[in-house]
Amino acid sequence: MKNENTKITDYDRRYREQEQYWGNEISKMALSILEIFPTENRQVKVLDIGCGEGSNAVFFAKNGFNVTAFDLSKKAIDKTNEAAHQADVLISTFIADINDYTPSDQFDIFFSSGTLQYLLPEKRKQFIDSLKVSTSSHGLHVLHTFAQKKYISPAPDAEDSEFLWSSGELLNFYQDWRIEKFIEEIKNCTSGGVPHEHSHNRIWARKI
Repeated sequence: MKNENTKITDYDRRYREQEQYWGNEISKMALSILEIFPTENRQVKVLDIGCGEGSNAVFFAKNGFNVTAFDLSKKAIDKTNEAAHQADVLISTFIADINDYTPSDQFDIFFSSGTLQYLLPEKRKQFIDSLKVSTSSHGLHVLHTFAQKKYISPAPDAEDSEFLWSSGELLNFYQDWRIEKFIEEIKNCTSGGVPHEHSHNRIWARKI
């Protein structure tokens, strides 16, 4: 596994080399939250875990949510802060490694897209449990990760700091929560310049 300094260097380099490494498109998972917490509710607190360049965090803030966001990469946080400034919205940001992070506040929504695979397998339960404890009544977890499938080869640009989840593993952590939706889908990808496939697991789980 790469050490923390190497991981930071990798992502800082990617974010420096391209103006928008991940593009400006808003995640469909982020869009779906508007149906669950309408925009007129201005008190909803959201934590964006692994915010990247901030497109989803800015989207939440523009729709009236109280947004906090973190990422491992300082360059990512710099870009998120700049995007928030350009959009004239307020986002509270900080730098943290998902493997060391425990919430110190209560949130209504925990959101993460494409970051959970960096959690060490032995830390997954502890991390998810810490999010659950820090979730307000009837709060929501909207989470995405990449999953293993025996018939799908590793991506050509896979990192040795990534640990794919087992198919459906996310569900096991939410047996005491209401599952609003769970999706497993196989999607084509061309990252790294070579066509390949990814298995995506997405969950919408509500505290009851």
